[in-house]
Amino acid sequence: MSIEKSTIQNLRQDYRSASLDESEVAENPYQQFEKWFQEALNAQVAEPNAMTLATTTANCVPSARIVLLKEFTDEGFVFYTNYNSKKGREIAESPFAALVFFWPDLERQIRIEGVVETVSEEESDAYFKSRPRGSQLGALTSPQSEMIPNRSYLEDKLAKLTEKHKEKDIQRPEHWGGYRVIPNRIEFWQGRSSRLHDRILYVQEKDQSWRFERLAP
Repeated sequence: MSIEKSTIQNLRQDYRSASLDESEVAENPYQQFEKWFQEALNAQVAEPNAMTLATTTANCVPSARIVLLKEFTDEGFVFYTNYNSKKGREIAESPFAALVFFWPDLERQIRIEGVVETVSEEESDAYFKSRPRGSQLGALTSPQSEMIPNRSYLEDKLAKLTEKHKEKDIQRPEHWGGYRVIPNRIEFWQGRSSRLHDRILYVQEKDQSWRFERLAP
């Protein structure tokens, strides 16, 4: 390897831009998420809705990838994908997931853990119709996570589908739609100096209310 170990070990940032105190956070984690998400928008963070999605197989083998948040309410956090993809198959085997948002410009991280459910067909239809036509055709074209022979396979298939659906509305394929992560734990992390970061964890109680506590960094 051409990169020295010390080069990587000496990569560090001392976080000093903000703090997070129990007296400042909302009682409801969704409200706190909305506040931070709005601040990320105001700061023009690049793709603030990009999040790591971690899933596992039935045998507890984990995998993670970046997906895009498309909706959040007090019911959960929604993203869309191919149900037959690797992530879709893993969710079918083990309907639990973790999400991570990392906004280095704000020195902030949000961790979300919970159960996963599919959104209604009506919600998936409505979102699919709102997508650019190219993205709709892409959903029809790609057998996501499956092995394909080459790039030309996709390009040829896209060309054929583009011609087939010329001047026609594109309907959502049955294998494509939304998932909602319904959290039971949400942690807000604010970077601080000397690695003494602020961590506020919200935990959902049996009565569906939320309590929060401070964690050591």
